[in-house]
Amino acid sequence: SIPFTTGILVGIGESLSERGDSLLKIAKLAKTYGHIQEIIIQNFRAKEDTAMRNSPDADQQEYLACIAVARLIFGPRMRIQAPPNLSEPSEFAALIAAGIDDWGGVSSVTADHVNPERPWPEIELLAYESQLAGFELRARLTIHSNFVQSVDRWVDPKVKPFISSLADQNGLAIPHVIAVGSPWQENSEGLQSLGRIDLGDSIDIRGRDSQTRSDFDSIYGHWPSISDEFNQLKSTGSPTWKSSFMSVLSKVSKNPSALSRNEALTLFAADGQELDLLVQAADEKRIELVGDDVTYIVNRNINFTNICYTGCRFCAFAQRKTDSDAYLLSIEEIKLRANQAWALGANEVCIQAGIHPDLSGDVYFDVARAVKEVAPEIHIHAFSPMEIFSGSIKLGISYKEWLQQAKDAGLGTIPGTAAEILDDKIRWILTKGKLPAKAWIEIVREAHLLGIKSSATMMYGHIDNESHWYDHIITIRNLQAETGGFTEFVPLPFVHYSSPIYLAGIARPGPTVRENRVVHAMSRLLLAGSINNIQCSWVKLGLHGPDGVLSLLAGGVNDIGGTLMEETISRMAGSTNGSLRTVSELEEIAQLAGR
Repeated sequence: SIPFTTGILVGIGESLSERGDSLLKIAKLAKTYGHIQEIIIQNFRAKEDTAMRNSPDADQQEYLACIAVARLIFGPRMRIQAPPNLSEPSEFAALIAAGIDDWGGVSSVTADHVNPERPWPEIELLAYESQLAGFELRARLTIHSNFVQSVDRWVDPKVKPFISSLADQNGLAIPHVIAVGSPWQENSEGLQSLGRIDLGDSIDIRGRDSQTRSDFDSIYGHWPSISDEFNQLKSTGSPTWKSSFMSVLSKVSKNPSALSRNEALTLFAADGQELDLLVQAADEKRIELVGDDVTYIVNRNINFTNICYTGCRFCAFAQRKTDSDAYLLSIEEIKLRANQAWALGANEVCIQAGIHPDLSGDVYFDVARAVKEVAPEIHIHAFSPMEIFSGSIKLGISYKEWLQQAKDAGLGTIPGTAAEILDDKIRWILTKGKLPAKAWIEIVREAHLLGIKSSATMMYGHIDNESHWYDHIITIRNLQAETGGFTEFVPLPFVHYSSPIYLAGIARPGPTVRENRVVHAMSRLLLAGSINNIQCSWVKLGLHGPDGVLSLLAGGVNDIGGTLMEETISRMAGSTNGSLRTVSELEEIAQLAGR
């Protein structure tokens, strides 16, 4: 989310078609990301000592036509700029009439370093010409006014104070304010209680106060463009399979590494009787590898904030700071939850949160130390690769250095969340490319090499298909062969009810019964001997039904997660399976499964 300036240079030998294509491509980017704040339409001027010194200047009529076309393409809200020193004052009125509304940077102190032979016009002249055309000339900041007015989304917290001291209520420059340099201030905002801090307790009773976050129409980008991307992906990414089901099933049971991609896709396509045979094979492999024990952990989730401006399109958890469902826990509230968990017999806290723009990169270390202060023996399973990515960038240190500091503060293991599907085309549509697959892998690898183990996850049932599931699982398997650091694999079915990408009509309504059974069974078979703990989510799947926890325990699964005590991420998305399972309830699940 960085405001961006771009444009085209007119009159360098390009065709009219090439000009139009360039503007249309920029328009597509602007719609998709929402980050382009101005378009500069610059006319070519021949200069001495350059290869084009003998070329003619841009044709004036073609230049004006290009400005007019840009205005029509980008509409009234985009800023269209023409550098005034590259035109004659007598041409200013025509530039304004063609559609510009910005003169760019004009200085009475420095020359135009690119075109030093073309002096800047006097600001008074620009004001006069603008007034003649019916406009008032106003000074702006480097960041345009509409981006200033959405400062939380577009401005780093460390820069906000500087901008607020220079911008008026409309986002333009305050007249006659002289900018005074001051020392760079690292953001030191800590965890201070804010908003609906009871969400962990009240989500099961009261539910959400609003179906969507308040900036739904802007934060996620241009939905029609995203839909076009998805349709292109569907037309090129459909899986194919041709192998014999029974021969492939026998092969995967004996040696999963020997399976080809097409052979695996044959199994992923299983349905009816073939699906039953696949599930049976997965459960036989489960018995062979881990026996009949059903494992669980007594733990508590602490999602210390849902304030996040990343804008992941699948996420219903993230909120703006001012939204009615937004919250931030203080250090004391985190301590209280950790202490309660320890008193109730928990041996682990699972800590994850939204990417809060105002929190520093070392706040995670404060959280870990606070938990250890009140419960020294509790295991801290915390901080997703996305949080690690954000924290290391904010501190300006490597992933390895950040992880080492977190480990020193008390971190034990990390959740392998934020994986979604480890395919960047899918990730772009789901998350706006928040964390490239390569970065996720690099962060998890660094954690494992430091002795920090992790889970691995895969969120499925949205815009993906069987080929993406196979590639994701094999990526995890390959990383496990390198590091040995994964403790379990957790397929996470997409909960769609309040998900923005579903509400926009792009994602499907979560996985089908068949897909849930297939994914858990194939996870067992493909990861056999590599990651032997396959977990299912009672929060997302429930207990009963053909794809509930009890069914999946007969289809390759051996782990049912934790007691959780509170669960806001799935519940905000619309899951209806509660947030807490007691130890006796989890043990009863195993008994009902005959284990």
